[in-house]
Amino acid sequence: MFKKNNRKKETTQAVSLITLADKSSPVSEQYRTIRTNIQFASTVNNEIKTMVITSSGPSEGKSTTAANLAVVFANSGQKVLIVDADLRKPTVAKTFALPNVGGLSTLLTTPQHVTDIAQYSGIDNLYVLTSGPKPPNPSELLGSVRMNEILQEARDNYDFVIFDMPPVVAVTDAQIMASKVDGTLVVVRENVSRKDALLKAKNLLQMVNANVLGVVYNGAKNVADQGYYYYGA
Repeated sequence: MFKKNNRKKETTQAVSLITLADKSSPVSEQYRTIRTNIQFASTVNNEIKTMVITSSGPSEGKSTTAANLAVVFANSGQKVLIVDADLRKPTVAKTFALPNVGGLSTLLTTPQHVTDIAQYSGIDNLYVLTSGPKPPNPSELLGSVRMNEILQEARDNYDFVIFDMPPVVAVTDAQIMASKVDGTLVVVRENVSRKDALLKAKNLLQMVNANVLGVVYNGAKNVADQGYYYYGA
């Protein structure tokens, strides 16, 4: 006789694509403002083509921010790749209703190419690299030479690449990738984010010389402030 396992299986859910469902909403406009600020932060000598989006802790909206930013960048005519680099609790495949048979973990363990595995999202100019099968050693894979090769290939084939990462305080994955990309955004959420966790996240990112572009303030009660972008945080 087998004993029943009463532990609840951890599941993730799709996030809301407000920039697709209601392009005229104030929140969608705020995402476009974030896009504009990122574009202005990019210079000839410091071009921003690859970006990590993370948070200090869970449930702060980093995956929602990553997905909606990917949509507004694609809407501007750029060829965009969103990568689900949260290999522990992926959400991107569900958000874009795509299969997750092969993805980033597949590329990290095989010689296949990004363009072979990335999927068309159904939205003009937007492509998705899902997480792929869950590996036992995400941090080691993301810190590998192979990850550097994948990153370079993504830069060569897409105008803008967004990496949806786990919270920076929880695991080292976001730290590792923040040291490799051109810029990092940190998402905080009203009444969820803790000051001590934010300070720790800031210190962890500074340790790897991450180029922190700013902070996205998420979940404000005042609609006019939702998604407000603090440049140069």
